[in-house]
Amino acid sequence: MAIPAFQPARDEDTSELLEIRNLCVDYVSPKGMVRAVNDVSLSIRPGETLGLAGESGCGKSTLAFSIARLHKAPALISEGEIRYRGRDVLSMNKRTLRQFRWNEVSVVFQSAMNSLNPVITVGEQIIDVILAHRRVRKKEAWRQGEELLQTVGLHPSRMDSFPHQLSGGMRQRVVIAIALALRPRLIIMDEPTTALDVVVEREIMDELYQLKDRFGFSILFISHDLSLMGEIADRIGIMYAGKLVELGTADEVFYRPQHPYTRGLLNSFPTIHGPRERLYGIPGNPLNLLEAPQGCYFQDRCERCFSPCRTHDPEMIQVSPAHRAACHELAERTAG
Repeated sequence: MAIPAFQPARDEDTSELLEIRNLCVDYVSPKGMVRAVNDVSLSIRPGETLGLAGESGCGKSTLAFSIARLHKAPALISEGEIRYRGRDVLSMNKRTLRQFRWNEVSVVFQSAMNSLNPVITVGEQIIDVILAHRRVRKKEAWRQGEELLQTVGLHPSRMDSFPHQLSGGMRQRVVIAIALALRPRLIIMDEPTTALDVVVEREIMDELYQLKDRFGFSILFISHDLSLMGEIADRIGIMYAGKLVELGTADEVFYRPQHPYTRGLLNSFPTIHGPRERLYGIPGNPLNLLEAPQGCYFQDRCERCFSPCRTHDPEMIQVSPAHRAACHELAERTAG
């Protein structure tokens, strides 16, 4: 029996492809509950690339895994909503969730070599996705797999290759081909160019955007590389210690950052053009979420911390129609 096609809710506003509202994700540890994603709200529009940046451990990947409901114990989504084209993702049963994954939302995981089975050929891994979701013969699935490899710039003969026979860039292209297999509307890319040299990274990102223009999908692009993100993202969100602290267009975040953490991240990247300038790191260490303070989570690393930062959690302030940030200093300036 064929799996029924995923249908969006008809009584909801589906102008946003994906909406996340007040999402909280906790990890159960021997020392207590750790809130890895803390009251995050954002949306992704059809055809948009949303970048999500921040230090390692800030909750980027945890947020991404929540969208496809890939978490397993000891992780749990404790609060909030995730709505895809009007449908409540968190209430989907196993059957609906199976249809939702890869048909509507696919994931390119951080390490291509770890994403591919080392003892199975590339072709078998590609057609496995097709056969699991489409009622087609293996011969037809194999033909589609060859077309997918050509789409990402690989020769169809690579269907018979094992992952260890491919370079890092080729393996990454295979993973992207698998993500594209069912023509999803949203692709989550979690550090997709990690461990690749800058030339291969540029080639893959250029090819990815040609595919995006061709197929019209949206991208959630997760990285700590703000310099790369600034070139490819329409909007950028900045996460710190599980919280979204700034969200705006790429130009606004890059040229008019409002949160001190965002400014610290930008100051830690060198510029290619213009005079050489000294780089400044962010003082202190990432927050231990088991010892989260009252007030702003960034207070101990912020040079502009003042009394409200120690007592009250800052709320998102609207800087412009498409730009907002959570900072007490910003709130004071806006009020003044």
